[in-house]
Amino acid sequence: MDVRRRAPKPSQQTTVHDNGTHPDHQRHKSSTPKASDALPLPLYLTNAVFFTLFFSVAYYLLHRWRDKIRNSTPLHVVTLSEIAAIVSLIASFIYLLGFFGIDFVQSFISRASHDAWDLDHHHHNFLIENDPRRSQPPPQPTPRCLDPEPLTSTLSSEEDEEIVKSVLSGTIASYSLESQLGDCKRAASIRREALQRMTGRSLQGLPLEGFNYESILGQCCEMPIGYVQIPVGIAGPLLLDGFEYSVPMATTEGCLVASTNRGCKAIHISGGASSMLLKDGMTRAPVVRFASAKRASELKFFLEDPVNFDALSVVFNRSSRFARLQGIQCSLAGKNLYMRFTCSTGDAMGMNMVSKGVQNVLDFLQADFPDMDIIGISGNFCSDKKPAAVNWIEGRGKSVVCEAIIKEEVVKKVLKTNVAALVELNMLKNLAGSAIAGALGGFNAHASNIVSAVFIATGQDPAQNIESSHCITMMEALNDGKDLHISVTMPSIEVGTVGGGTQLASQSACLNLLGVKGANKESPGSNSRLLATIVAGAVLAGELSLLSAIAAGQLVKSHMKYNRSSKDVTKVAS
Repeated sequence: MDVRRRAPKPSQQTTVHDNGTHPDHQRHKSSTPKASDALPLPLYLTNAVFFTLFFSVAYYLLHRWRDKIRNSTPLHVVTLSEIAAIVSLIASFIYLLGFFGIDFVQSFISRASHDAWDLDHHHHNFLIENDPRRSQPPPQPTPRCLDPEPLTSTLSSEEDEEIVKSVLSGTIASYSLESQLGDCKRAASIRREALQRMTGRSLQGLPLEGFNYESILGQCCEMPIGYVQIPVGIAGPLLLDGFEYSVPMATTEGCLVASTNRGCKAIHISGGASSMLLKDGMTRAPVVRFASAKRASELKFFLEDPVNFDALSVVFNRSSRFARLQGIQCSLAGKNLYMRFTCSTGDAMGMNMVSKGVQNVLDFLQADFPDMDIIGISGNFCSDKKPAAVNWIEGRGKSVVCEAIIKEEVVKKVLKTNVAALVELNMLKNLAGSAIAGALGGFNAHASNIVSAVFIATGQDPAQNIESSHCITMMEALNDGKDLHISVTMPSIEVGTVGGGTQLASQSACLNLLGVKGANKESPGSNSRLLATIVAGAVLAGELSLLSAIAAGQLVKSHMKYNRSSKDVTKVAS
């Protein structure tokens, strides 16, 4: 029979306040005993006694053992006083060990708050098990709430409530709400409510109102339930090729916009930066397979023969009035052939455009090569959204170089460093350091920071930041070491001013701020090319400022100032 300790009866002389609270209970919020309550003396006195005892006995024993060693007396021969000293040493050591582990002991006591020590609550737990005198069943434990935030409903009618139930039961597919309801915002609201009920998690804080959900249907995002807010800052003006640009940057990294803005200031005071577009061509590389490597080689020779290029161009260019085939680069791997098509795409980033052209050519080739097995429209020789040497060497999208000469007084007054320190840091960090790391296109300080921020603000594909951030930063002292020449070379900036996220209102506004919104009807492709040079110019400013901060030893200080907040954001959000 399992017997537990019965709770002690309260004394008759005990006084109770009018509110039913025991005086001792008012002084002590918790009646759970502490390990120190079992000590006969106050804790600080007990600690002092055992500390003194431990060190004094240890000193005594060491002194005695030293004398025995000097007198050649066996150590195992001990006197009564030495035995007492050894016992005292062990006792004091055990106490001190228990003292330093007192919190650990108390954690076990607190875990047992529903056991025999819990004298204030659930008195029935201390009665004999299966006692017939227990008239009330034990209270059931309250299940732990997974999310303390209440589920906020955005439904506006009983009809929506029925649709939510149908989604939860599987009668209506969540992805088909837009087509069935004909109202994108209502579909997002119903999908959001169904998700909250299904997961038991609140989506409070994720905005639903204030967004045009029709604008993303079939273009940007499927099954929306809201949108994420990202702050947009402005760096500039950036003086590039004689024109000023205020560069929008969408980011949550503190200090990034401020740093880029400082770089823009240094460039502007020094007379501005200049850029040059080196190449403009989007790529797609399908992979096909033949029965033999010889047969795959025959197609390779056919595609690379200049005599056949005109015929292939005509077939390819049918896909769009802006698509113009520029070249085909082939690479063989056994029986498999990878064909990297490059074409101009106007003001669009152009992935869909080049893919359609490639499909036209593949269909055309099968007439002469019926044994060609098309494995995939993309064989990763493109290469899209992955770091690849082919993009670093051959380029993809827009290849841009941007440069500026920063005067000595600007380096000292604005950037707070000197030319020699910047040149040395760039060599050891961006060039030698990146080489040691085995970097692929990463011979820079933080080009991807600026590229990502501008991409998000202007509606580009954020995943293409990978190859678009390929950059090598070069620095060189000019005019007997007084001035600084800085340049960034970026071979694969993949941007567009039409299609995709560029159509959204916020992103379109940022493109309009730069003067590159939409397609340029007079000169197709000029808007996207200008956007690529602005990206490179912003990277130039960001590289200049960050390297200056590192050279001057200000990086940590600036990030502690601009990238740390003591504000409780949870209270601000509520």
